[in-house]
Amino acid sequence: MSDVRNEALVEALAQPRFELIPMEGARERAAHLPEGAKVTVTCSPTQGIKSTLLLGEELLERGFRIVPHIAARLVADRTHLEAIVRRLDDLKVREVFVIGGDARKPVGPFSGAFELLSAMADSGHDFEHVGVGGYPEGHPIIDDGILRQALLDKRPFATYVVSQMCFDLGAILDWVADIRQQGIGLPVYIGLPGVVERKKLLQISLKIGVGDSARFLTKHTNLVTRFLKPGGYSPDELVKELAPYVGDQNYNIAGFHIYTFNQVESTEKWRRKILNFEQADSAVGTPQ
Repeated sequence: MSDVRNEALVEALAQPRFELIPMEGARERAAHLPEGAKVTVTCSPTQGIKSTLLLGEELLERGFRIVPHIAARLVADRTHLEAIVRRLDDLKVREVFVIGGDARKPVGPFSGAFELLSAMADSGHDFEHVGVGGYPEGHPIIDDGILRQALLDKRPFATYVVSQMCFDLGAILDWVADIRQQGIGLPVYIGLPGVVERKKLLQISLKIGVGDSARFLTKHTNLVTRFLKPGGYSPDELVKELAPYVGDQNYNIAGFHIYTFNQVESTEKWRRKILNFEQADSAVGTPQ
């Protein structure tokens, strides 16, 4: 690995995005996050947008940089959307992540992220960064062609893409190469799972909601297999495999998005350990 790429990996590990779920215990577990960390707050049918905004406000007051998820299928109408945008503007939040959402039926006129992004653009907003999702391994109920077109449609409104969790390096790289061939040059944050015990992960997924849990287990059967092993899962191997590509301009991987499943303490201990190792390795490789 070149020094340039090693430095890019160190930066990605030093400034990741941490994802939290707004559920019981999230506020206490956030105490294990590094000071001033960027924290994305999810939005699910069972928790709703209100819970996302409430947790986001509390984290903001504690000095974190927040990125609220806005699920299109949970936005009732344009008035509701304008109220959400206005509330975030009052809080001086300048970044959001827009998703379609897992609600089976939209509560309003927005069936997906593209419709909501279009409405946001029409109404006007002051967000400097807008993230959208990508699917390296596809989606269990959405055709790959539709996913490709959806990302193309969202491109004019977005400033970056976050990938869903994927444990296959080849699938990740193929997906990034594919969107680049389509002319999508947006920076990509690679979605990594945190260090989570299998029992706690399954408990959390169940608390999110039965539908969400079913979708999660369907999309990530390989993760479930790994969690059947003692000790749970750690993303060391995947980070090692990704290392040569972080900092490569052809891939434009901006960093890591860590799905903590609210197991922040174990995840942060892992991040500090691997970051210290990479920093030491970078120092050894730097000419004196």
